[in-house]
Amino acid sequence: MLFFFALISHAQNDQIEVDTLGTKEKMTTWQMLKHDGASIYGGVTNAYTQPIRWKGKDWALFGGIVAGSALLLTVDEPANEYFTDQGEDVPPFLQEVGFRFGKPLFNYGLTTGIYSIGLFTKNEKIRKTGVLLIASATAGGLLQTLSKTLVGRARPDVGEGNLSFRFWSNEAGYHSFPSGHAILSFTTMYAIGKQFKSPYIKGGLYALGLITPVSRMWTGAHWLTDVVLGVALSVVIVDGIDNYLKKNERYSYDEKKTKISWDLKLGAGQLGVVGRF
Repeated sequence: MLFFFALISHAQNDQIEVDTLGTKEKMTTWQMLKHDGASIYGGVTNAYTQPIRWKGKDWALFGGIVAGSALLLTVDEPANEYFTDQGEDVPPFLQEVGFRFGKPLFNYGLTTGIYSIGLFTKNEKIRKTGVLLIASATAGGLLQTLSKTLVGRARPDVGEGNLSFRFWSNEAGYHSFPSGHAILSFTTMYAIGKQFKSPYIKGGLYALGLITPVSRMWTGAHWLTDVVLGVALSVVIVDGIDNYLKKNERYSYDEKKTKISWDLKLGAGQLGVVGRF
């Protein structure tokens, strides 16, 4: 049984019109690439500087995440024991999916693939989705890479407990915090989910994005707090970059004209969902 997801764009023109600086102008493929590259750079920069612009509710949310993570520290070890026990009964295929989906190679293949569809079909909505995906994955990926080395938290399978740290460690066994797989996988599904209004589609995408975070606990590679904070960071980063793109009007497509119609395709050995923009 093959499950596939196809994005079909009905863009009819070789160029699209966007409103930049208050004037309508047509953009070539090269101009779109430069515009999108600048959007990605601006989005990543915004992700790292947004705490400077936080207001009361933002700091309250930050405090809630910190407090929640501190509370979860008390259940890290029993949670690890529970999930590793469950992992013995998880089908190998599901564990493999969870592991692969959080790998940078697969993740960037997916995100750049979505962006390429938008670029070559000149569909602004798909382009913007691709930009959001690439910027969010880049910002989250760089942050988790630095944090793992800086914090140097021992992984559960090291056997030293959830409060063992070796700051600035280059050893893989001390790169537990936060979970990079969790950040990449949930960032991708959360960003894609933001493009849909249906709570059922959103819920399905979020559930798919959570397979990897949970799989990292099944295998004893991460603590519960590593995974939860990774997911929380994904949400904060994606929302921040999405707000940046909207606030700065980097993309001006009409939401009412870019709704997606979904069709179910059945065939010999195939089950497919096709979304037409």
